[in-house]
Amino acid sequence: MSAYDLAVIGLGYVGMPLAKEASGVGLRVVGLDIDPRKVDALTSGRSYIDDLSDADLDTMLTNGFTATLDQTVLTGSDTIVICVPTPLDEDHRPDLSAVRGAVETVGRHLQRGTLVVLESTTYPGTTDDVVRPILEDASGLTAGVDFHLAFSPERIDPGNPKFGLRNTPKVVGGYTQACRDRAAAFYGRLVEQVVTVSGTREAEMAKLLENTYRHVNIALVNEMAIFCDELGVNLWESIEAAATKPFGFQKFLPGPGVGGHCIPVDPSYLSHAVRKLGYPFRFVELAQEINERMPAYVVARVQRLLNRAKKPVNGSRVLLMGVTYKPDIADERETPAVPVARAFRDLGAELLFADPHVKQWSVDGVEVPREDDLAEAVRKADVTVLLQQHSEFDLDMVQQRAHLILDTRGVLSEGDRVERL
Repeated sequence: MSAYDLAVIGLGYVGMPLAKEASGVGLRVVGLDIDPRKVDALTSGRSYIDDLSDADLDTMLTNGFTATLDQTVLTGSDTIVICVPTPLDEDHRPDLSAVRGAVETVGRHLQRGTLVVLESTTYPGTTDDVVRPILEDASGLTAGVDFHLAFSPERIDPGNPKFGLRNTPKVVGGYTQACRDRAAAFYGRLVEQVVTVSGTREAEMAKLLENTYRHVNIALVNEMAIFCDELGVNLWESIEAAATKPFGFQKFLPGPGVGGHCIPVDPSYLSHAVRKLGYPFRFVELAQEINERMPAYVVARVQRLLNRAKKPVNGSRVLLMGVTYKPDIADERETPAVPVARAFRDLGAELLFADPHVKQWSVDGVEVPREDDLAEAVRKADVTVLLQQHSEFDLDMVQQRAHLILDTRGVLSEGDRVERL
């Protein structure tokens, strides 16, 4: 009998919900990471994940969950799931270094009969063409014969109160049919619905399709926001009207840019795969271009607001409300607040921020002063930029007290002092 039913590699926003769910159904779970700070925090009962409370973690520890830096735990694990980051490098190309490192570690400890699953988002062909050869070379074992190999894309939506790991359907594709069936049986113990596809490439593509769909549609409404402002059209009202159609339309809203791991990153993985065929994926690259220009457009709109008040940006006090990439969470990954802040700084603005979920915030290594008293902060600011509508914000008070506001989320009433994006 193996020491562990499941080893999770990568104890972040994907790995920890998986470990929590598996621990909750009685599996013996170990978590492996290379960051000693994460292991120390988890071992002492301190969660750093929005969707995992300290109480949740305490229950996991009581159920036998262990976090470790010791790679030898993989030798005694029936199933190994890899949940490491897949960012972009400086040239906007997929960076699989964390995946390769994790897979090499697995390969050194791989035993016959083990199920290995990659959950990290990547381009089609990674599981079969990158992961499999590394595992086979390092272990001397053969995928589909000596061990099982599968891909199952993560679908974690941090801060979503309605859909978590258990009630979100889990897509699974295997290197062989037997690999797929073994992975489906494993996830069937944790989630309500498992959706199988014919291979790992189809599962990898499903994840990229989901996020590219969102990326392109967000770019559509972002570009419409720019020209609707010039046309004098209230796009927010038009979107709400269109959303009353019960078929053929899904509501997407404009904003200051896209953030998080998925939307700014995943479509680039798909674009990379297409470029290897010798031509560009024009839809994705255009969407990337539009969404990446939104922070600059936000700053230009604020400049216009200040101009009307006969104030320059240089020397003006600019308050950024909400600097995370989603409401009601502390996650700052790829937040558009960073390029917005950078641009204001370059223009000489006096920058401040307010965010109940972020205690300290630095941009390019320089700390931005934090305002604890929101009412006083908006009163003192020359202009307030609502970047993220955290539920803790008293928006009625902000609307009443702020001198000028640019609302990038469409949640305030427009008036003499308030403009929507």
